[in-house]
Amino acid sequence: MNAPFKALPVCLSLLLSAPVQAAPPAAAALKPGPGPTRSISGPSDAERYARRCQSQTAQRIARPQGTMLWGTKRSWDPEKPTDERTSVLVSVALDAPRQAEDGVKSLRFEHGRLWAVPAPEAGATASDVVGTVLQGTASDGKPVEVAICGAEPAADDASRVFYRIEAWNPVAREWENPCVALDRSPAPRALAVGGTWDATGAHSDAADRVTFACENGAISKCILWGYAPWASRDGQSLAGLHQSCTRLARADYCGNGKSHTRQDTTIDIYDRLGVLERATEVTREWDPARGSFEAAWAPDGATCLSRTRDGRALEGILEECPGRFQAADTASEGTHGEVCTVRRGDVKPGAALLRNLSYGAPKAEPARVR
Repeated sequence: MNAPFKALPVCLSLLLSAPVQAAPPAAAALKPGPGPTRSISGPSDAERYARRCQSQTAQRIARPQGTMLWGTKRSWDPEKPTDERTSVLVSVALDAPRQAEDGVKSLRFEHGRLWAVPAPEAGATASDVVGTVLQGTASDGKPVEVAICGAEPAADDASRVFYRIEAWNPVAREWENPCVALDRSPAPRALAVGGTWDATGAHSDAADRVTFACENGAISKCILWGYAPWASRDGQSLAGLHQSCTRLARADYCGNGKSHTRQDTTIDIYDRLGVLERATEVTREWDPARGSFEAAWAPDGATCLSRTRDGRALEGILEECPGRFQAADTASEGTHGEVCTVRRGDVKPGAALLRNLSYGAPKAEPARVR
């Protein structure tokens, strides 16, 4: 049983703030090879693998790229226009690694961590998978190789492991951390999460694939907030709460993968299982007296909406997903008397798994519902 997280308002930088970072793993454990020799056609496989997991002198991304689901870069080409629903890496296959060390034939995922197959005779450890190169896939379906460069058990839960990963950038022809770096998280790590997410933000189970969810993305942050999809509370799986959280964190009201929030927006999250409880005390990040109900959430988006988080007219959301919401009556929603302006007619009022408060934009236009 997971202990509840008491009164935890969440400050989002690109929706989400990041935890303190651990130091990078020692390079000696990765057995790097000699420097590469480049050619017009690019380096050979042996040359590329020898260059994996070696520190780069500079980040190739100049600034954050907007609200994120995976927490990854949208494109390897910084000059190429991209959509927030694209990513250089959406999932990796666990079977048939492109490169492996110490006899590793494949990997398996279980409860937040990766295990080498077969397991070493001396006993399995988190570092057994370090040095493995897996075959990944980008959002456009193109293949991308991913190297596991480090494995660091979380300080608060040794069963959960943070991975330092690099992906082969075919544009720059070098290995790079595919995670978007922020000031508070300049060298972000990733959590391994079962299954895949598509451009609409929908999750699909896949026994042979995992998602490397970077620390600055919603998938990872929702786990750190207490909604690990492989965990349970009072006999109930948290998978649905985790998926609902990824919608909530990005203000994905329509369930189509589009976010409606701004950087450094403070929100308060609470759920009916008590994993996170509604904040009642004033902190540096949150004043309950200023917060008001924003929305209720299910795995496929908002079920009930009072107003938008970023202050845009509610009518714009109704136009984005026509037919999804309808004008609500004055009946309250949930246990705290939350009142909806619009609600979905295709789900029952009790379908919401999460709810949130936010301050709201001071110059928000009045909602107009027809």
